[in-house]
Amino acid sequence: MRLAVLSTALILSSTVASHAAAISLSDGWTNQRVSIFSKNTYSFGSSLGITSDDAISIAWRRLPSSVWDATRANWSWSVDQSVPATNLARKGGDDRNISIYFLFAPDDQARALSGAGIRKLLSNKDVRVLQYAWGGNHGRGAVLQSPYAPGQAVTVALRQAGTGQNSESVNLASDYARAFGGAPGKLLGMAVSADSDDTDSMIRASISNMRLQ
Repeated sequence: MRLAVLSTALILSSTVASHAAAISLSDGWTNQRVSIFSKNTYSFGSSLGITSDDAISIAWRRLPSSVWDATRANWSWSVDQSVPATNLARKGGDDRNISIYFLFAPDDQARALSGAGIRKLLSNKDVRVLQYAWGGNHGRGAVLQSPYAPGQAVTVALRQAGTGQNSESVNLASDYARAFGGAPGKLLGMAVSADSDDTDSMIRASISNMRLQ
């Protein structure tokens, strides 16, 4: 019986792994300014490197339709130099080392919005954003309304401010339900940001092994 259970678990694990799609960290990304005065430096390749010196900007990319229905995400990330702990729910005082955004559009708008830029997506009142953060001083799993787009975007705290190296596995569908209710639409895009301008500090960080399933 134990062997049968183990065999079944291995088969299920293999099936899940086979449907996981690796997301390139070298192609398709654009550095989008948030402030006219400064922007982060991103290096794209086998990993996505981030340098932020009293700055903020967003690197973002569209996602292929083959992963629009993804319900889970996995990645590794590391921080070598950290901002201090902040309140991620406070506008103008919410620096964080890394945020990873997942942008969802309603099923009936997905095709029309598939070529849209991040500014157009964020200006659409029906688009929803899950943002996973390494930073702040909140407990793991805390869901915080974005002070910039309440009702449209939330931050899910994963790691408090500080250095280190970790791997994450998140359930996009269940976190979406907690944040907004119901099921997510189509996952049209994702983005990465670092924010150090409120605390006049510096960030050295990276992301690798990004996969959706």
